[in-house]
Amino acid sequence: MAIFSNPENALKRADELISVGQEQDALQVLHDLITSRSFRSWQKPHEQIMFRYVELCVDLRRGRFARDGLIQYRNSCQQVNVTSFEEVTKHFLRLATEKAEQARSQEEALDVDDLEADKKPEDLQLSTIVSGDKEKDRSDREQATIWFKFLWETYRTVLEILRNNSKLQALLLRIKRSSSVSSIKEQQLCETIRNHLENLDKYRDQRDRPDFTEPETLQIYLDTRFEQLKVATELGIWQEAFRSVEDIYGLMCMVKRTPKSSLLPVYYSKLTEIFSISSTHLYHAYAWFKLFSLQKNFNKNLNQMDLQLIASSVVLAALSVPPFGQAHGESHLERNLRMANLIGFNLEPEFEGRDMLSRESLLSELVSRGVLSCATQEVKDLYHLLEHEFHPLDLGSKIKPLLDQISKLGEVQLSQYVPSLEKLATLRLLQQVSKMYQTIRIQYLAQLVPFFDFSAVEKISFDAVENKFVAMKVDHVKGVVIFGNLGTESDGLRDPLVIFAETMNKVRAMLFPAPSKASKLDDIVPNLGETVEKEHTRLLARKSIIENRKEEQEHQQLQKEREEELSRLTLLKLTEEAEQKRLATELEERKRQRILREMEERELSLEQNRSTMERAMRDKRKEGQEREKRLRKLVKTMDYLERAKREEAVPLIEAAYQQRLIEEEREFHERQQQREVELSREHHESVMEKNRLTRMSDNK
Repeated sequence: MAIFSNPENALKRADELISVGQEQDALQVLHDLITSRSFRSWQKPHEQIMFRYVELCVDLRRGRFARDGLIQYRNSCQQVNVTSFEEVTKHFLRLATEKAEQARSQEEALDVDDLEADKKPEDLQLSTIVSGDKEKDRSDREQATIWFKFLWETYRTVLEILRNNSKLQALLLRIKRSSSVSSIKEQQLCETIRNHLENLDKYRDQRDRPDFTEPETLQIYLDTRFEQLKVATELGIWQEAFRSVEDIYGLMCMVKRTPKSSLLPVYYSKLTEIFSISSTHLYHAYAWFKLFSLQKNFNKNLNQMDLQLIASSVVLAALSVPPFGQAHGESHLERNLRMANLIGFNLEPEFEGRDMLSRESLLSELVSRGVLSCATQEVKDLYHLLEHEFHPLDLGSKIKPLLDQISKLGEVQLSQYVPSLEKLATLRLLQQVSKMYQTIRIQYLAQLVPFFDFSAVEKISFDAVENKFVAMKVDHVKGVVIFGNLGTESDGLRDPLVIFAETMNKVRAMLFPAPSKASKLDDIVPNLGETVEKEHTRLLARKSIIENRKEEQEHQQLQKEREEELSRLTLLKLTEEAEQKRLATELEERKRQRILREMEERELSLEQNRSTMERAMRDKRKEGQEREKRLRKLVKTMDYLERAKREEAVPLIEAAYQQRLIEEEREFHERQQQREVELSREHHESVMEKNRLTRMSDNK
């Protein structure tokens, strides 16, 4: 492992390796530097090193290397410069997201069921027989799957590193929001965040543990849960959405506080969607009722039209609850209590052995709270027709136009309640007809129900008979419907007779008004006015005393809260001062350790240089001595060789000299003979020339 005293040298070395295509070696160089002891104290060049390090981790898909590097960098800079760690983490997530998006752009039809699942046997078998374009499509899909798996691993790694740290809460919230929006694996992501909260509650003595008594910390965790709830409902993961609701309620129970009024409408609106999908009409209606109360009390921008539509939704949701089928027993009570706590947001519930939520109590509460009076006229008429009036023969014809008008009202989707209301109207019609008839023809009964054909009415009546809402049976042979009695005959006629008696009493009161009783009361109680006045004065005084006591208690409670807040702030200030002192001490200690380490490294470097120079001089002297020794030996050897050569050359030189004398003498004799021949030839030629010239002179 190469040791770099200067971090910038390691970065340069990594760049050189990257330029020649050795990314793995460059990553190893940076990893060795980051995990070394010299990297524990934060410096400015470390940020650039981490940027290059996470880039290599993403390019090579080395999630474990990235995790080790980020943990080391978090430990080195969370006390000094948290912003640098945030920048590195966001850069890491941005690179992984870009790679995944590029892979998805190449394969738009990506559909991964589980990002952590291995390949199925049939997929492996299919991969061996495809070819051509299918092979390319399969490779693109596999590449995209690999990058999305790496992206999910990246988010999970970052969440594990940032979890349960008060100094990294803001970054954790942003990453949780971005990961939820990415919808990589919403269920596993929510489960991971849920485990973080459980571990936080388990290890209470953890350093840098988030303090839920601080409003900022609580708001961060609440925002995260509400974001999970929104994303889960948008993606249609209703089970996970309900678990997010339970997480919000559990978090509030942990700190004994209620969320802000601005978050509660979101909470109850999502609850209405969840209960609507799960077909739990009773809880859906209660959630609508709570949402109506919040909007009416806290939403100042709510106009009359919106209030009317919300009230209509509440009433229709309550009417859509079946009038039968509510189970009883311990399990039902526990479930009812659980839902009542979630809907009512009661942080300290007390179990009571009774039905806490029911259709009858909800309807009576809607009337007493004035919700029904805020609804539209069509909804009011529908409520009175279904709950109070008795019209067995024309109930269907009166309700049908009302339902048609309700389905067209406003922007709120009131039409979702029409099927349930049609079923309820059919049940009410059967109930009222059973009180008037013992036998009725099927054809006539089908004409009374304009919503369904008789087969659907028969299915609805089956549930009603099973839950003892109405007693009837269908005789298809005779073509009639036979109604029975759930009680005595007088019980069956009780409701119409009671209504008739109340109506007659009203008529009699209008025709014969009751005489004034004031004079009789004065005769019986002569000092009634004075007594009433005294009692009224006493009640006013008692009310004033009660109000004063309440104000005093509130003042004491407020004073107590102020003292607790002051003590908490004082303790927090002392804790911060102690933390600052500890950080300053640690900083001084780190500086001292760094100076000592630098001095040791400098001394070690000088010692290494000194030993290197001494070793070089010693080697040089030794080499000179050896060279001189070799030279002396060579001189002596050359002297011996030269002397031996000369001794051996003496007889050879003499022999060569004698041989040369012989050869020169032979050559001399040969040259003499040749010269004599040439001179003889020249003499002969000269004589002949002389004779020729003589003849020429004689001829003149």
